[in-house]
Amino acid sequence: MRRFLPRGGSGGGFGTKGIGLLAVLVVGVWAASGFFRVQPDEQGVVMRFGAFSRTTPPGLNYHLPWPVEAVTTPRVTRINRVDVGFRANPEQIAPRPVPSRDVLEESLMLTGDENIIDIDFAVFWRIRDAGEFLFNTRNPESTVKSVAESTMREMIGRTPIQPALTEARAQIEAEVLSTTQAIMDQYKSGIEITQVQLQKVDPPATVIDAFRDVQRANADRERVRNEAESYRNDIIPRARGEAERVVQEAQGVRESTIARAGGEAARFLSVLGAYELAKDVTVRRMYLETMEEILRRNPKTIIDDRLTGIVPFLQLGGTQGEGAAASAAGATPSSQGQGQGQGQGQGQGRTAPPAALLAPGALPSRTQTQGVPR
Repeated sequence: MRRFLPRGGSGGGFGTKGIGLLAVLVVGVWAASGFFRVQPDEQGVVMRFGAFSRTTPPGLNYHLPWPVEAVTTPRVTRINRVDVGFRANPEQIAPRPVPSRDVLEESLMLTGDENIIDIDFAVFWRIRDAGEFLFNTRNPESTVKSVAESTMREMIGRTPIQPALTEARAQIEAEVLSTTQAIMDQYKSGIEITQVQLQKVDPPATVIDAFRDVQRANADRERVRNEAESYRNDIIPRARGEAERVVQEAQGVRESTIARAGGEAARFLSVLGAYELAKDVTVRRMYLETMEEILRRNPKTIIDDRLTGIVPFLQLGGTQGEGAAASAAGATPSSQGQGQGQGQGQGQGRTAPPAALLAPGALPSRTQTQGVPR
């Protein structure tokens, strides 16, 4: 310093001014060193004499220069990852990395129905408050891992193995995330849990083959049960419909039979009333109606019992109706001639009355009716 500053009377004043200017320059540089910039993905933490003072947002900020205050700018938007139950290759950047090493001490857990399950999961977190993150947590990553593993063991301990392997995975992830976040908030760690992701949920490797056999058996049981339910839902309504149809038909037959019986009874009563009023007329009318009904539906051949030499035969090649018609055609002239001769010889000139007008005892003794059931 003395080498650069002039000595002597007139130069003494200049030396004092130079020292003053130099001091001002040094103070200015020292004061300017308090400006700092915080990047968009960072948050500034100002410490005064080593103690937390305040946090600053992204942009240009100022703090008292060293050694009064110091600043740290951790990245608060970066998503950090903690693996529990396995260790993935650090070079993998996939969202679901393949586990390179399984840590059984962390992954084996006891389920609610006292089964052992092998669970690998990952916890994603970021810094929410840089001040709390730096001053309230000594080892944030280890804290997140311990809390998440403890919470996962609690959730698996309340869940049976079957839901944990199938439909309850999303529910387990959501509950572990919310419980872990609540514990981290109690610690005032300044950490936000963004996601809990189950990587693998399987039975232990030593029993996984037997467990899969059980799973296949359960699937077959469920399939057979569904098929039985489907058959039941198909056959029971059909049987009920058939039973209802039979009941309705029986009901209809019952009503028809009752109505027919009632009609027959009413008809019998009406005939009985007519019979009591005129017995002879009623008997003859009933006889005539019955014979008319019988003779209308059947072919017939009427032969006079006074004729001789007639041989009845059965024509096998044709129908009975044709044979009866032929017999009637051959017998008619002879019977007419003989009847006329006898009538002339007797001097009466009358013909025999029709069969429909004869009384029951006055029918010819030889009457052949074909096709009439006996």
